[in-house]
Amino acid sequence: MNKPVPYSPDALGRLFTQASQYFDPRSRGFWVKATVVCMVVYTFTFRDISLSLEFSEAVAAADAEFQGASREHSSRETKPVKASRKEPRRKNKKSSRKDAEDENLANTFSNLLFDASGLTEAQKAEKRRKMQAYVRQYADYAVAEMKKHGIPASITLAQGLLESDAGESRLAVQNNNHFGIKCFSRTCKRGHCTNYTDDSHKDFFRKFKTPEESFRAHSALLKGERYRFLFRHKATEYEAWAEGLQEAGYATDPRYAQKLIGLINELKLYQYDR
Repeated sequence: MNKPVPYSPDALGRLFTQASQYFDPRSRGFWVKATVVCMVVYTFTFRDISLSLEFSEAVAAADAEFQGASREHSSRETKPVKASRKEPRRKNKKSSRKDAEDENLANTFSNLLFDASGLTEAQKAEKRRKMQAYVRQYADYAVAEMKKHGIPASITLAQGLLESDAGESRLAVQNNNHFGIKCFSRTCKRGHCTNYTDDSHKDFFRKFKTPEESFRAHSALLKGERYRFLFRHKATEYEAWAEGLQEAGYATDPRYAQKLIGLINELKLYQYDR
């Protein structure tokens, strides 16, 4: 076997001398040798650099992908889940105010037979019974006012039925006010009137001690300047009185006269005008 040549300074020196002579610029073919060596060095050097760069970019891309997946997974685990909650339904202020006003109406005119659409025959019969009971209870008051002031008893009774809902309206029950008589005084005493919401939120209606007092106040109201023209009609001319009351604006209902005449004919109230 060939033994390895031991290291010695002389051998290294000889190697260096030979390399120097091989790459001596004065030697033949120096530039060819130098060019070949440079190409070899360039090829291996930049190939390593390119491989290093490609490897680094691949590692960086893989690392970025891993970091993104980790953050997404973490956000899914830690992101709080919002509980579904229904917002409370807000009440319409206008609707609530309107409901409150409707509950404080002085009268809803629900006693009329010809306005009782959708009611059964039994319900209509019950309405008729209530109206007839009202007429029997207050006919004497109406006749007495007719004899004293000339106002048709039929008109008084029809207005009482209509305005008081046959005596069952809040205004009739709480105030003994059977004719929707309002209070326009600004200096009235306590207990003289109460507030209802018929035409506006500040409608004040008279309060009476008895229903009979209400009938007397009704006569006094019709004898005022606003309704004085009605007395040119006879007590038996109830239709003219009904139309005159609507013309003078006793009520805001455009069918007021028609309703009065309908009640008088339906219940034969004209018999009290004789």
